[in-house]
Amino acid sequence: MKLITSTKVASAALAVVCSFSPLLGSAQTGQKPAPDNSKVNADHGTTADNQSNASSDRLMTANVRKAIMADKDLSTYAHNIKIVTTNGHVTLKGPVKSEDEKQRIVSDLSGVVPADSLTNQLTVKP
Repeated sequence: MKLITSTKVASAALAVVCSFSPLLGSAQTGQKPAPDNSKVNADHGTTADNQSNASSDRLMTANVRKAIMADKDLSTYAHNIKIVTTNGHVTLKGPVKSEDEKQRIVSDLSGVVPADSLTNQLTVKP
């Protein structure tokens, strides 16, 4: 009998704590969740939805990603940039930490992607 009562009490306590945890997390950090930025992304012409499914484009994207990941001096931001390849043309998008890092990525890709087939839309994170 005591075991059943203890289990019910513990379950009720857990339910109460879980129901307040989202409120506690934002109150403790003082930050609100980031707003949905779908409208901002919709304004971009080249997105992952435009990525070609051709095997040559997928291979190019994989090679670009490998070249970026091989440079261990790049930031996490740089390692997570978006790469969209369509008909052999590569577009890079996303934030990086500095202008130097932006140029370093282009330099790292010089042996993988011809300069005239690369669009650099990387932004420096403020």
